[in-house]
Parts: sequence; C-alpha cells; structure tokens
Amino acid sequence: MGVAVPSAPTDSSAEPLDFSGARVRVVGAGLAGCEAAWQIAERGGEVELVEMKPVQMSPAHTSNDFAELVCSNSLRGAGLHNAVGLLKEEMRALGSLVLRAADASAVAAGRALAVDRDAFSRFITEAISAHPRIRVVHEVVEKIPDNEVVVLATGPLTAAPLAAAVQELLGESSLYFYDAIAPTVYADSIDMSVAFRASRYEKGEGDYLNLPLDREAYECFVAELVAADTVPLHKFEAALYFEGCLPVEEMARRGPQTLAFGPMKPVGLTDPRTGRRPYAVVQLRHEDREGVLYNLVGFQTKLRIGDQKRILRSLPGLQDAVFARFGTVHRNTYVNAPRSLAANLEVKLRPGLFLAGQMAGVEGYVESAALGWLAGISAGCRANDEPFPPPPEAMAHAALIRHLMRGNPEDFQPSNVNFGLFAPLDPEVERQARGKRRKLPRKERTAFFVEHALAATRDYAARVGVDQHSASAVEASA
Repeated sequence: MGVAVPSAPTDSSAEPLDFSGARVRVVGAGLAGCEAAWQIAERGGEVELVEMKPVQMSPAHTSNDFAELVCSNSLRGAGLHNAVGLLKEEMRALGSLVLRAADASAVAAGRALAVDRDAFSRFITEAISAHPRIRVVHEVVEKIPDNEVVVLATGPLTAAPLAAAVQELLGESSLYFYDAIAPTVYADSIDMSVAFRASRYEKGEGDYLNLPLDREAYECFVAELVAADTVPLHKFEAALYFEGCLPVEEMARRGPQTLAFGPMKPVGLTDPRTGRRPYAVVQLRHEDREGVLYNLVGFQTKLRIGDQKRILRSLPGLQDAVFARFGTVHRNTYVNAPRSLAANLEVKLRPGLFLAGQMAGVEGYVESAALGWLAGISAGCRANDEPFPPPPEAMAHAALIRHLMRGNPEDFQPSNVNFGLFAPLDPEVERQARGKRRKLPRKERTAFFVEHALAATRDYAARVGVDQHSASAVEASA
C-alpha cells in the first residue's frame, strides 16, 4: 500500500528462543497466567503455576477451572477492521494457548469471537494440567514470592494481602483498586468548529478542548442520562462507588444541576465566539502525546455501549464521534505502569518480577492474555539470561506496551487496544498517501496498520520460536 509504519527491525535469522533450564513461578491461573506459563514451558522452561482456587475463591469466580471468563462470553470483534481483531490474529500467529482454546470452543456470534465459557476454560485447564513442564500448585499467595523470576498474573481481584505487598513495594500512589474510566474519542472525529481550546481562568489556548452547551442542550443531556440503561453490577462491585469515581449517570440522578456544578461546570471558561460563559461544558483532555485521542473528563460511566454512543453523540461537537474506548466503572487492581514497569513488563524496583494481565494496566480478556504472552517470554528470557526481543512497533502487541510506557503517569488509566495507541504513520509518507485530500480516510489508515502489523508478526513469530503451523492464520490473512 506504500505507507511505512515505523518499526524496529526484527532479526528473523536469529536462533529461536530456548528456555531449557529456566525456572519461573507464575502466580494466577487466569488467561494471562496460563498464557505466560504455556509460552515458557513450550520453549523448554520449568514452570510452577500457583492458583488459589479451590482453596480460596474470589467473589467473581464459581468454577475450579483455569482461565474462567466472568464478565462476558465474548472475546469481542473478530475482523481485521478493528484493533482487537488484529491483536487476536497476531496471537494466533504467536502460538497463543488462549486463542487456540477460543477457536476450539467458539460459538456463532456474528462478527464477534464468542465462546462456550465452560468448554473454553476446560480446554485450557486440561492443556496446562497435562503439560510435562508445568507443575500446578493450589495455594493462596499472600506475599511476593522470593523466587528469582516471578510472573504475577492475579487479575483484577487480586487478594488483599498480595495487593498490600505490591503496594508496599511500589508505594501508595502506584497501585489502584478501581477503574473509573471515561470514554475516549479520536481527535479527528471531533467537530472543531464547535470546540474551543482553553483551561479554566486562563487566557488564550489551554490544555483542554471545551464543548459548550446552552441550557436546553444541557437539560436534554441530563434527562437522557437519567433514563438510560446501565450495565448491572456484579455482587463483588456492590460497594464500588465512592465520591471520586461516581458514574456520570449516577451524578445526574442526584439532581438536575449536579453535573453543572461537577465535571460540566463552566466556571472560568469563556467561549471566544460569544464572549460569554456557556451554561455547561464538556471538557476533553489529551489521552496521548501525539493528540490522536481525547478523553471526556469526568465521564466515567456504567451505561451500556449502545446508550453511550447515542447519548454522547447528542452533545455539540460529538455528533460524528468515533470511540476508541468506552467508559466503565468497575473493581480492578492495577499499577501505574508508566512509573512502575519497564518495557519488558518487569517491575523496576524488583528485577525478576514481571506483571501480566489487567494488573499491568490493560483492559479486556484479549489484552490480558496478550500481556501474559509477553510476560512469559520476558520472564523466560530473564531466567535464561537472554535479551528480551520486543515486538516490532507495527504490531498491536507493541501498541499495548506503548500505552503502558507512554501513558500519563499523573492520570494513568488502563485501556483496551485501539488504533489510537499505535505508533503514528510517518507524516511525510502519510502526506503523500493523502494527496490532495484533507486527511487520510480512517479505513485506509486502518488498512495500513493491519498490513504492516501482519508482516511484522510473521517475522517476529520466527524470532520467538513459533512453528510455521501456528503462523498459518496470519499467512492466510495477509
């Protein structure tokens, strides 16, 4: 297609990774932990996989099987038109146990990859239990193990004693127990003829985009929020809400003016086109350094995705909004990755300790499993004193690492994979591809990302020791 995505070269002629002699302890047999253990063992390493079930069950789990899917039976979109579909295609090429299980237990779900949850977990449990180089231990881990190389993959409901140990290691401000995530939209889908740039009480251009609302628009918005359908809480989320992360619809239910005195307050802002203060504003803040993504400040929400799209697109300036991430509020234990982790998922303050899955700072089952794959490769390399081969920058796996490393440490939030996290296209090459058009159409941009990611994945699979059969899915897609 002619557009080059910046990518670190991969030496596909190098010897494939061999972890013979390596010994690694993996804590947690969820998707990330099982993926990490499998990748180490498949390359000759010896793994002790520690799982607290059935000795102790978390509030979210009911089965004794590994890799239990709790919140949904869908692993989301299956096509290459979205980033999670691309990530799954990469995982297939890299020999992912989770994707092998998903494909084996898939059920009809249109354009999504949905699975029979029981069959999915049973597939992984049987594969892990039968592996000659994986020893499963059922016990509760209450402190960071002393083993030289450890992968922590304990998930969003990490047991309190272990979470406290991680917090003691990293510091109070580097471990979080709740996600209060606001929706994120692509910058080029915001109507800039409506938005104005300003920070409160500052003159000239500021750090925020502001969408002004008059009284009628504000009252209609509040009414829509109050009437909207929300995702029901799980039992373990019942005591979730506290003042710092109230969903926007919960604030609206407290009274018609609550939002106008909260995240939508217009105080200190003047619309330069009218010279007056708006009745209310929606503020948007940069989500990334390049300005590809904007976060709706204070708009964390439990609204269903359909209602999020409909209601937020009713706001001035967001009528054509394209969402990179939808809002959510749920219980989750995760670290401040930009402060705490190196690019190979190793904890900076404790060499040999790796974090995988949601604890490392991603959202979603697929993303968690992908980080499990990366953490397993990293830990195996550390145990055998080999350099970690990072995924080429064009890959979706690298986009996840990029988010963890380049996120704002002052306000870090987990994220699903999306094309806004990818390394940007080279400006000059993009200009040539765009020609006389004002901007490159989103479908063309996506196609460029996919093409280069698949090519990079084929080379990377050979480098990390994946046989050709495992890479067949990417060969067929390319």
